[in-house]
Amino acid sequence: MVTPLELACQRPIRPYIDVCMAELPEVQTYLETLVNVSATPDFPHAHNGVQLTNDGFVGKIGAAVDACLPVIQQAVDAEIDFLIVHHGLFWSGVQMIEGAYYEKLKLAMEHNLAIYSAHIPLDVHEVYGNNVLFAKALGLEETAPFFPWKGILLGRRAQVEGWTRAGLKVQLSDLLGSHVHCAPGGPEEIREVGIITGGAGSEVAAMAAVGIDTFITGEGPHHTYALAEEHGVNLFYAGHYATETFGVRALAAHLGERYSVPHLFIDHPSGL
Repeated sequence: MVTPLELACQRPIRPYIDVCMAELPEVQTYLETLVNVSATPDFPHAHNGVQLTNDGFVGKIGAAVDACLPVIQQAVDAEIDFLIVHHGLFWSGVQMIEGAYYEKLKLAMEHNLAIYSAHIPLDVHEVYGNNVLFAKALGLEETAPFFPWKGILLGRRAQVEGWTRAGLKVQLSDLLGSHVHCAPGGPEEIREVGIITGGAGSEVAAMAAVGIDTFITGEGPHHTYALAEEHGVNLFYAGHYATETFGVRALAAHLGERYSVPHLFIDHPSGL
């Protein structure tokens, strides 16, 4: 049986430290300030920040939505040593380290892969956030934060002119390259758009209460179709995964430029 010490001795050690590599603690400190991780509320199992460390250096940055086993394998294959994800390692809470959970931790640690997670902090960020970047990709340059949640404003909203429900569905499908589902409860001529990426479909009534006639999010439960009709809201489900690729992409690109290291996006869509 291989002991933990023997296993550690078998791990590959960098033969040298490239002058272009960044130090992990410095990157971690910079991200803490930039993304405001410690001051941003989140769900209990988010555990934002460096969830898994490495040998202390960053030479190649990866970005992905989920810290799942296939993504970690792709990161290892691409020789990434710092992976930024939106949904981290601990979404299922405390669990036995066995099966697939053991395999992905083992794979990451054996290949010196640090994993950094930023969930709500990367949804609401005014520069690198999913909401604001998604809105800009739709052509909404001027948006305002809205929808109070745990002391912060979770989404972005904007007034529009000349937009139609049918045209928006086509635009969303073209932008994201995936299926977009619409519950056409609101007007064909759109006036006020609200965006909350991810899984905010249950907030249809709250959208109507603040004057949103068209709400774009990722996914939601079955009954929200009827709610959208009853509250007069166009509800667009553009995909949980598809709406949350923007932030990790932008953050990895920013860090790559700041520290002069390569970066890439690992696309592993769920179709949901």
